[in-house]
Amino acid sequence: MNTKIADQHKDFFDAVFQVVRLIPRGRVTSYGAIGAYLGAKRSARMVGWAMNASHRQEIPVPAHRVVNSSGMLTGKFHFETLTAMEEHLAAEGIEVKNDKVVNFKALFWNPTIELE
Repeated sequence: MNTKIADQHKDFFDAVFQVVRLIPRGRVTSYGAIGAYLGAKRSARMVGWAMNASHRQEIPVPAHRVVNSSGMLTGKFHFETLTAMEEHLAAEGIEVKNDKVVNFKALFWNPTIELE
């Protein structure tokens, strides 16, 4: 990967990390909602890559608060254990059943609305 592309990825990842750090405790958002907020509506997969890289950040990134657009814990495979993502959410009072956030729509935090 050339340096310019690598720098663009780093800048995008850093922007994703900043947004994720703003998600309130006890709320969740989606990869696509973050991408849309950052002006890259079709970049949900890239947001997912950022979440995978978030575990190496000096300032913690609450990646467990980012799920897919239907509330599924699709990122759980990138945590220290297969149950860690659900455990982090449960610690914040978020119920998960069958790898899906219960009451997802009520808990959904939309950065485009919340940060405007």
